[in-house]
Amino acid sequence: MDDFLDAALLTGLLARSALRDQQAFADLYRRTSPKLMGVALRILRRQDWAEDVLQESFVSIWHHARDYTAAKSAPLTWMTSIVRNRSLDFLRRPREETFDEFESMLEIIADDTPSLVDRLADRKDAERLTRCLGTLEPSQRQSITLAFFHGLTHSELAAHLKAPLGTVKTWVRRGLERLKSCLGSMEP
Repeated sequence: MDDFLDAALLTGLLARSALRDQQAFADLYRRTSPKLMGVALRILRRQDWAEDVLQESFVSIWHHARDYTAAKSAPLTWMTSIVRNRSLDFLRRPREETFDEFESMLEIIADDTPSLVDRLADRKDAERLTRCLGTLEPSQRQSITLAFFHGLTHSELAAHLKAPLGTVKTWVRRGLERLKSCLGSMEP
């Protein structure tokens, strides 16, 4: 192990962090955050989620530094387990998008059209789509949103939502059928 991540040095930084030494904590962060970010990224596979989890993890490390026991594990192992557990907890959280988030995403898409007439038509389409998305069951809406707005595959959706692959495929298929029916019944 290189000197930058030396266990004795990190143990000392954790001990000083337990005493609320902000300089020690900043040094601990500087030394370990790249490695811990890699752990979060491997689990979450999204930069923004990994950054959120890393921040939550360091808040936890700050608050629980006094609980660290060198005899039980190396400091980097202890911090890695915090990041790993936070990442897995993050994946288990329900990710239901709100109606406002759909509307915002759809407005951004509609604003890309140069002509005012086209933008008004796109906005109407976006409003129709937003209304129809609002009629779906939360599991269907979340699956469709993650698949189409975030590009997740069925397998990735199943892992993210902690649901069987067949169930996720059914949510997407039935949700798309309901969307098609809803959009078809609305006047343009």
